[in-house]
Amino acid sequence: QVQLVESGGGLVQAGGSLRLSCAASGRTFSNYAMGWFRQAPGKDREFVATISKNGGSTYYADSVKGRFTISRNNAENTVYLQMNSLKPEDTAVFYCAAKYGRTFADASRVDYWGQGTQVTVSS
Repeated sequence: QVQLVESGGGLVQAGGSLRLSCAASGRTFSNYAMGWFRQAPGKDREFVATISKNGGSTYYADSVKGRFTISRNNAENTVYLQMNSLKPEDTAVFYCAAKYGRTFADASRVDYWGQGTQVTVSS
């Protein structure tokens, strides 16, 4: 089992920044690719970003490319999502996700989920 706990969500004005953190415990963190997904009210959960086991590869949804940055610290078992230039349409619950092995963008392939953290961007 891998336990994931997100933090760092909140209310921010459009154009502002937030940094989400996800602390992992349980199995060996460096064996897992990590990712972030989000779900807005009335919408399906959607892929945001993913990072490889050693942090050498990252992939982003087109909607966040150039604004969001995913990173990880394997020594601290933590993955981050730096979000800049936030827009009202970024408002959602953001979920941390772990998948054994390679990077991923498909929510159905996630092995473990965090409980989510709310991000609200006001206009």
